[in-house]
Amino acid sequence: MNMDIIREWLRRQPFEPFVVKLSNGDVQEVRHPENVALAKTRIIVSHPDTDRVVHLSLIHVNSIEALQTA
Repeated sequence: MNMDIIREWLRRQPFEPFVVKLSNGDVQEVRHPENVALAKTRIIVSHPDTDRVVHLSLIHVNSIEALQTA
């Protein structure tokens, strides 16, 4: 995965929530662009409702997809 693609998803107007799929099968939801911080090789996703923060290594990001809302 390329950091530019992640930036593109974060800058979309209007913002569209998405999921980050990892090589181990885990999925992280991004519901707001302010819940993500980008570093050189990491993505940090915060989940404010649960006070949880997840650090993802960029090399383990397989794909990004729009969040399916039902």
